[in-house]
Amino acid sequence: MFLDRGTVTVPFRKPTIPHEWVDYDWTAPEETVERLHGATIAVTNKVKLREAELSALPKLKFIAITATGFDNVDVDFCRKRGIGVANVPGYARQSVPEHVLMLILALQRNLPAYLKAVRDGRWQVSPQPTVNDIPVGDLHGTTLGLIGYGDLAKGVERLARAFGMEILIAERKGVTVLRPGRIMFQDVLRRSDVISLHTPLSPETRNLIGPSELRIMKHRALLINAARGGLVDEVALAAALKEGQLGGAGVDVLSTEPPRQGNPLLELHLPNLIVTPHIAWTSLQAQAILAEEVVKNIEAFVAGNPRNLVA
Repeated sequence: MFLDRGTVTVPFRKPTIPHEWVDYDWTAPEETVERLHGATIAVTNKVKLREAELSALPKLKFIAITATGFDNVDVDFCRKRGIGVANVPGYARQSVPEHVLMLILALQRNLPAYLKAVRDGRWQVSPQPTVNDIPVGDLHGTTLGLIGYGDLAKGVERLARAFGMEILIAERKGVTVLRPGRIMFQDVLRRSDVISLHTPLSPETRNLIGPSELRIMKHRALLINAARGGLVDEVALAAALKEGQLGGAGVDVLSTEPPRQGNPLLELHLPNLIVTPHIAWTSLQAQAILAEEVVKNIEAFVAGNPRNLVA
């Protein structure tokens, strides 16, 4: 039972096991239990499966997540109930890093502001061949701070080094004993020209970047979040941008998606803020890998050889 088939735009091959596959473009919270009634396998990208839903589904044996992140599923309850949960790690190891670098480049070179200048006709009436009154910066020689250091962060590191950026890898917030190659969390905030977030969302990482962290960052630093919206206090980030405390921000995720009730960041109309609708993972190549890996996860679980289990 695929609860939100509309979130993935590429085809899925049919599993090689006897099955009945049902697709729903999207599933509202109040529809989840009814649609999964009698199902043994659920496929979900972002539909939430919490204890309230899972406890009403005694036949459910396996949840295949069409993503790397799994904060939409109550994995602790699944462990207690013996429900297998598998994600797809690494499928977007090209797509997400490229999106992150796109955001960094666009902000560092003030692309949104210059696009607006052309649309507003400023170039057309300029007395000189160029319009260059908005600062543009190079990436070469700047410092990128990575918070989280999994596959996606390492992909960003690889691309950033190609641009000549220096890399700092943050230790976990609040930790005083450093792992090799890591730097204190607060020091990374202080020293970096760009901060890019790559941690899962958990109770420990929610609002990882709040007012105090934003104040520590360099005055013209960039903040990039293509991980999870809840990692950043969005009210504090909006205030910091309005006050000119940061050089800019690029976000691909928000704390609530879709943001039907609005969001502080969406109320801003600033050239140094770029918001994209959670698309960093969606290159056609990444989605093709994702679709194949999800089917392999299902086949492996049914065969008794589960893979990529998170619960």
